[in-house]
Amino acid sequence: MKSKELAESDPWRERNFVVVLDNGEEAFAAITRFAEKHEIGGASLTAIGAFRSAMLGFFDFATKSYREIPVDDQTEVLSAIGDIAIGDDGKPSLHMHVVLGFPDGSTKGGHFLKGIVHPTLEIIIRESAEGFRRKKRKDLGIALIDL
Repeated sequence: MKSKELAESDPWRERNFVVVLDNGEEAFAAITRFAEKHEIGGASLTAIGAFRSAMLGFFDFATKSYREIPVDDQTEVLSAIGDIAIGDDGKPSLHMHVVLGFPDGSTKGGHFLKGIVHPTLEIIIRESAEGFRRKKRKDLGIALIDL
């Protein structure tokens, strides 16, 4: 992983980062580690790149769990969008959705659970000057941003 802050930081203003993941890195864990290391408490993110394999999810409200959607092919990350908020455990919590493209032009999308980078994933993280929290909603079975 390589990263660069795009401007000098002022603790009362937002920070912007470019993060480039290397071949073979697991993206969800790498982004989470980056957010923890830089104490990111509220941010939006976008990404493009490619995966050699991935795990997506579709939330099933009846079971309050994600139905896993395995993707065992090389895909282009056509769109990845998400946010980072402080979770109930006090640590950065990543929430991201992706649309993956296949060689024939078809796509598959969902909640991002895991992805093995091949050959790169380029991420832009835009931190808010004010952090925000994600709280577990027992009635829904998921954690949502709590304003």
